[in-house]
Amino acid sequence: MGSEKKYIPEIAEHYGRLKNYVDGDFVEAETGEVLDVMDPAKDRAIAQVPLSSKADVDAAVEAAQNAFLEWRATPPLSRARYMYRVKDLLEKNYDDLARVLTQEHGKVIDEARASVRRAIDNVEVAAGITSLQMGYNLEDGAAEGIDEEVLRQPLGVFACIAPYNFPALVPFWFWPYAVACGNTYIVKPSEQVPVTQTRIFELLEDAGFPPGVLNMVHGGRDTVKTILEHPDIKGVSFVGSTPVARIIYETAAKNGKRAQCQGGAKNCLVVMPDANMKLTLPNILGSVFGCTGQRCLAGSIIVAVGDIYETLRDQLVSIAGKIKVGYGLDETAQMGPLGSKAMAAKVVGYIDKGVAEGGKLLLDGRGVKVEGFPRGAFVGPTIFDDVTPEMTIMREEIFGPVCCIYRVGSIEEAIAYANTSPYGNASSLFTNSGPAARKFRYEVQAGNIGVNVGIAAAMAYFPFGGYKASFFGDLHGQGLDAINFFTERKVVITRWY
Repeated sequence: MGSEKKYIPEIAEHYGRLKNYVDGDFVEAETGEVLDVMDPAKDRAIAQVPLSSKADVDAAVEAAQNAFLEWRATPPLSRARYMYRVKDLLEKNYDDLARVLTQEHGKVIDEARASVRRAIDNVEVAAGITSLQMGYNLEDGAAEGIDEEVLRQPLGVFACIAPYNFPALVPFWFWPYAVACGNTYIVKPSEQVPVTQTRIFELLEDAGFPPGVLNMVHGGRDTVKTILEHPDIKGVSFVGSTPVARIIYETAAKNGKRAQCQGGAKNCLVVMPDANMKLTLPNILGSVFGCTGQRCLAGSIIVAVGDIYETLRDQLVSIAGKIKVGYGLDETAQMGPLGSKAMAAKVVGYIDKGVAEGGKLLLDGRGVKVEGFPRGAFVGPTIFDDVTPEMTIMREEIFGPVCCIYRVGSIEEAIAYANTSPYGNASSLFTNSGPAARKFRYEVQAGNIGVNVGIAAAMAYFPFGGYKASFFGDLHGQGLDAINFFTERKVVITRWY
């Protein structure tokens, strides 16, 4: 890739004070308390986000509750047509959304485009609600002349508490399905990256949803607390760290709500001696260093089986060392900054800890400099060798561009090691052996399995999996899991005289 910078223009330098979206209108939050939204590459404010009060949340819930009965009675085919409008609006504004996303989050523009595309995928799937929400029946199912059927019915108001790492995508794992099923919805964007969702809601306003069907409330911890305790919210979807996911899940359950809470990860990428290295290496590099390591599907431990160890180690270090770190709106950049300077400092702290505990740094991303962006939250690709399972960098989620190479003698040993993790989000195997692949997918305790795939990200029509401390709940986001989460099954038994 050439070194000449090719900057894409920003949409705006500053987006002002953001507003909530309640009952079909953008409204000022009652609170006077705001946070600056920072561009992590430039370390400058690009917006102000309000920390909404209980009254702000109450207003959104009231609007959603008032809209529910009429929206619930809207035929599924009519609800699906709104999704077609949403898709059209997102397609027409696709590149602008990606640019805003890069501005506030930092990920490179191609990664931003990909996440907007995945959001659109979920809208497309939800548009099939006339098939997805169908129940089932059986004539004479109870006895002769007595029929039995199951209806899928919406429940009311749902809410999403979104993470910072995918400002456009993650709410789309949930709300299109909820709304298509006949529920009403409230999105609470991450206060760190609220501009993208604000831009999306400006588009959603043009889709023509009845007032109150879709709402957005900005805020922080107090806003989340109000959502979790509000008696009229039937369920909550969350994506974030495991400690917070556990708290959200427990609090939601205590308040009688459904909850699906995606937590953290420590994902293993296992490489067998027969792996196709030409194809495996870019898959691993994309998994570990894509999105600057800030995704729950990122590979963080490279488990080399047997004699592949030295070859894999040397080639990974050689190629990773050439990754161009830079501003996300520079088309030639391959990896952007961390989400904030505090996050960058935390990642650097993990690297320091790894060195202090005896890990060998093969590639050190500390102190990386990006020309023209001296205050950016940049950390370069980092690779550790000579690690042991007891080290902090082998146990804890770093959420940055840091990985460890760990050698084992067999696939049995690799699987046993992967299963010692308290997390169970994803794991991948690179091999040309069918039996090895089957053993891996059969035995590894993770919800998203890749075979010769570095990022085991489910398409929108499949659920986004997660085991153990990586997920709290019973039904995941996306696909039929989402339909089941956002509906209740009503059994009807009928006899006519």
